[in-house]
Amino acid sequence: MIIRCLTESGFGTYRKDMVYMGRYLNLGNAGFQAVRKGLYVDKSGLISFVNGVLGTKEKLICVSRPRRFGKSYATQMLCAYYDKSCDSEKLFQDLEIGRKEDFKKYLNQYDVIYLDITWFISIVEDIRDTVKYLQREVIAELKELFPAVTNEDKSLPVALTDVNDATGRKFIVIIDEWDALFREAREETDLQKEYLQLLRGLFKSSQTDKMIEAAYMTGILPIKKYGTQSALTDFREYTMIRPQMLAKYVGFTEEEVRGLCDRYDVEFEEMKKWYDGYAFSKVKSVYSPNSVMQAVINEEFGDYWTETETYESLKHYIGLNEDGLKDAIIAMLGGGHCKINTRTFQNDLSNIKSKDDVLTLLIHLGYLAYDEKEKEVYIPNQEVADEFKNAVE
Repeated sequence: MIIRCLTESGFGTYRKDMVYMGRYLNLGNAGFQAVRKGLYVDKSGLISFVNGVLGTKEKLICVSRPRRFGKSYATQMLCAYYDKSCDSEKLFQDLEIGRKEDFKKYLNQYDVIYLDITWFISIVEDIRDTVKYLQREVIAELKELFPAVTNEDKSLPVALTDVNDATGRKFIVIIDEWDALFREAREETDLQKEYLQLLRGLFKSSQTDKMIEAAYMTGILPIKKYGTQSALTDFREYTMIRPQMLAKYVGFTEEEVRGLCDRYDVEFEEMKKWYDGYAFSKVKSVYSPNSVMQAVINEEFGDYWTETETYESLKHYIGLNEDGLKDAIIAMLGGGHCKINTRTFQNDLSNIKSKDDVLTLLIHLGYLAYDEKEKEVYIPNQEVADEFKNAVE
């Protein structure tokens, strides 16, 4: 249901004109307000990157990161910045983006569609109904705001095209946990094809440039491959293997962690031992952000790397010792590195065929760090080493 925004709270305010906020369309900035009220490290430079590709052929962005690496924080930040249903100037004016020349040019200027795929999975009774339910719900909101141009029996891409044809309005689409169906419905190939068909309709059609100003998808896995080709070839991907110019937004940089340690009187060298270890060509030292935050909040170092269902399933592969996998992990626990070919992995949990596939998956899950120059993997820090010891034992 779509409601008028007539309240004020926190850093941001809701506009008191005829602007509407819904569950999926124009959510407002409440999520990022909550982020700002807690312990926060400024990652708003990401907005400048997105601003630079709005309306261009580079506008389709897929960012894959492990759990606990701030993916949802980023999507909430982008929603708060672009969403035209709210006034977020106070939320951003003291951050890096607030000092940029184009700060106000794009601030709260767009209709934003926000889709959290795990939300839809949790709502439906049968996971196989997820895609149908998603389209039905979002189209219902569009119909309430644009009653003359949408129809419930259409697909979401057609509904958005109708809106654009009638009004000229373009959308920014943000998808959180985009790969959840591939992770939680591994054997439901028909559902996965239906989902990919929806994404292709949105982002790989003749209408995409007309109706989509930008798209930002984030999840754990990169986009699924068929053979050597991505299922969504128009997306620019930024992964744990090749984060490229987004490397400084993967986790916390050493400069950011030093700043936190100084501000909260935390021992930096101990922080480094526990949570550092990831490295990329453009950023040589990257820390696990959630673990750093928890150590500061709790005033205690330790293991904040909560095991996941995905990792539990990997114990099976480790136990099989395929191609010497278990031996390689034991060697890495001793400080060694392991050569790897990351190109064989199909970004699909149901299609793991070799040691290299498992090790590549572990990079995307954050359990291994990757040295791109040497084409090697290694265990990044004390926290993750503790998890591997539990798995191997």
